Amino acid sequence: MYDFRPVHREPAPDVYGRLRVRTDDLSPADWLGERGSVQGAFGTVAAVAAPGFAAYARILHPAGLDGRPVRWSTVAAAHGTRVAPRTRWHEVIGMDEEYVNASEYGMPGVWDEHPEEGPTPPDVARALLPVLARHTGTTERCWFGLWEGYGHWDFDRFPKFETPGRAEVLLAGPLADVVSPSSLDVFACLPDLWWPQDRAWCLGGDVDLVSTYVGGSPALIADLLAAPELEAHPVTADDPLG
Repeated sequence: MYDFRPVHREPAPDVYGRLRVRTDDLSPADWLGERGSVQGAFGTVAAVAAPGFAAYARILHPAGLDGRPVRWSTVAAAHGTRVAPRTRWHEVIGMDEEYVNASEYGMPGVWDEHPEEGPTPPDVARALLPVLARHTGTTERCWFGLWEGYGHWDFDRFPKFETPGRAEVLLAGPLADVVSPSSLDVFACLPDLWWPQDRAWCLGGDVDLVSTYVGGSPALIADLLAAPELEAHPVTADDPLG
């Protein structure tokens, strides 16, 4: 019989970075289920970025070399592979899905760190902010979902709303403040769901993913695909997660 001591978790704060934790009414998140049945879409783009949008994009979390970001396309070129909208990281580097257990990885001069798993990395979030802001009229009033399992805080005292496979704490604040939790400490993940009050778009990520997904208008998705600081690909709501 195994007898593991539970990991100590600090009580979660009422303000996460500069985002306020919603302690009562969770109705701003109701629309995520109202747009369509996402339960049957588990493992698809719509499961993390909400169904019902006209277009979707996949934003790749960069690999790294000496602490600097490296595009998947750069890594693929060095490995003799290619990156398509559905390509998974292990396919880029020519390894099986258990690559994380490899004793050695990387390619000298090309990459030495895998893409970051989890919600949107802060540097990617900062590149996303101006693009997303151009496509909503409510940048000062936005909502965010934070999976209760991130970091070392105990969110039990707060109410949750459900997404496929996850229980989320609801946060509120201006779009520009979504990166503010990164100032707390190294364990502070950014929210994995973002959407503005006018519901013009929805951004979604997950603890197990190395990509962020965005659903919105065709104009927004075209803007994301053209953003020089982002490595993005068009996807559909029914595409499997990469």
